[in-house]
Amino acid sequence: MASGPGGRQTAVPSPIRPSPAFIPAAGELPGPLAPPMIEIDHLTVRFDATTAVHDITESVAHSEWVGLIGANGAGKTTLLRAVAHLEHHDGTVQVDGHLTRDLPRRQRAQLVAYVPQSPQLPADMTVLDYTLLGRTPHVGFFGAESEEDRRICVELLGRLELTPMAGRRLSTLSGGELQRIVLARALAQNAPVLLLDEPTSALDLGRRVDALELVDELRRERGLTVLSALHDLTLAGQFADRLVLLSRGAVAASGPPGKVLDETLLSEHFGGRVSVFTTTDGELAVVPRRAPRSDRWGDDRSQGSGGAVT
Repeated sequence: MASGPGGRQTAVPSPIRPSPAFIPAAGELPGPLAPPMIEIDHLTVRFDATTAVHDITESVAHSEWVGLIGANGAGKTTLLRAVAHLEHHDGTVQVDGHLTRDLPRRQRAQLVAYVPQSPQLPADMTVLDYTLLGRTPHVGFFGAESEEDRRICVELLGRLELTPMAGRRLSTLSGGELQRIVLARALAQNAPVLLLDEPTSALDLGRRVDALELVDELRRERGLTVLSALHDLTLAGQFADRLVLLSRGAVAASGPPGKVLDETLLSEHFGGRVSVFTTTDGELAVVPRRAPRSDRWGDDRSQGSGGAVT
């Protein structure tokens, strides 16, 4: 209790203390008996006459990584924003047993960290100061960041190879550098749930893998639960324990990557031709395929000689 105006005693919201994480043994995937960290029940999101997400019911276990895949406009971003309580929705979302709609914003931020596709980036703020914003849910209302907060952020910048940029202003950085900094801020929240919306879209190939490897490493260290939208189907299959394929705002398929990354299924819902291979390391690789030449150029050009256009 704290003293309010006139000496009245007022309740101070206590911080959320996430339940102990279910952390599977090395190489073990969360099983069906693992307690759910995220529970989505009949979630629907509408924008005027358009239904962007339709009656989705899904759950994500403690420390599980679930990847959302689907064509553009399938509802991935809208679903993530609804879980983060950034979109009005019908149905319910629970995180660690708490209905998100019932939680004050500060307490939701102690449970859920969200990395959007297009974050707000104050141009004059330094990299370190921006990363420190991730510590806000853990700082008192009238307090300031502690040395421990700074240590956490400096360590994260180091793990993302951003230490030399700590004093630089955000306006001086490339798109890929900014994307890593936004990830650092989210990880600094130390929330048990991490929502990622295309977290590697601006990164080159090597940086994409490095960033996702860090997320996976921290997931295992801290027992994080990860729900992410990933455009790169190969990376989605390599990092996620389970994939949910969305199509027109509804779940078209859900299961382990080997089941969802199916050539027929992907071709149907992405509107293109793909091949799915298993690498020598046992990982799945999804490769787009061009249409046959006769389909691309027409019969005349496929005839060889005499194919001049008139």
